[in-house]
Amino acid sequence: MINVLSLFDGMSCGRIALNKLDIPCRYYASEVDKYAIKVSLANYPDTIQLGDVTQVYWKDQNLHKHLQPKIDLLIGGSPCQGFSFAGKHLNFQDDRSKLFFEYVRLLNEVKPKYFLLENVRMKKESEDIISQYLGVSPIAINSNTLSAQNRQRLYWTNIPVSQPEDK
Repeated sequence: MINVLSLFDGMSCGRIALNKLDIPCRYYASEVDKYAIKVSLANYPDTIQLGDVTQVYWKDQNLHKHLQPKIDLLIGGSPCQGFSFAGKHLNFQDDRSKLFFEYVRLLNEVKPKYFLLENVRMKKESEDIISQYLGVSPIAINSNTLSAQNRQRLYWTNIPVSQPEDK
């Protein structure tokens, strides 16, 4: 069983993916939307809800009778409104998109074995800043390879990923 910390958890789509891969986990979630939390808990009542990411300090969490579980996987998709080409292009000036730095803070605090961050396609300058903080370049994946949606997304991860060979 792995320990997972999901930031900006939504309705626990990360947990859905882990279940589809048959990866058992203890799942800690940081989310503020009450409806998303309700859906998450209806599907996964054992999810440990931590609340607002700005208030999560791993070393201060009183979890599992004072044990600080080692997190194996940190996942998240910080708010994208400031980065989206459909928005006002405020990038890190947008308070929601600044929450990316909470992901970085917890990445440094928790020191997981693996991490995965998802976000929208964005200006190269913002992509480069995120890459610099995470120490890896993103992988672009269009969701049309998995669903009927045509949505380009960027994924930063230290999980070993094999790239498809060019033909």
